Amino acid sequence: MAVLHYHGSCQCGAVDFDVDVDLGHTVVCNCSRCRRLGSVLAFAPREAFTLNSGKDNLTEYQFNKHLIHHLFCKTCGIQSFSFGETPDGKQMVALNVNTLDGVDARSLPSQAFDGASV
Repeated sequence: MAVLHYHGSCQCGAVDFDVDVDLGHTVVCNCSRCRRLGSVLAFAPREAFTLNSGKDNLTEYQFNKHLIHHLFCKTCGIQSFSFGETPDGKQMVALNVNTLDGVDARSLPSQAFDGASV
């Protein structure tokens, strides 16, 4: 696939964003958080992401090594994205592809990631 532009939001619409991302390389992680959320993840450089609204409606959860900023809507509880760094220090966003408009996340080819062992 190629990098395309997508719009996304939480369930209630309070958190609204746009992102340019390649959905050809999605990941399904089995860590304690992703497994429970059922997230299908795609990754993009932080500069490819724009939060349109809802900054004040976000709350954060961190666990394990506290390296990833898991952000979710205070109203509906949906985690649309997280912020973190790549191993070489570049800022990135991890997107919950389920929150992108017009995308069937479960129909995309996904690679398994063993986050439970990290």
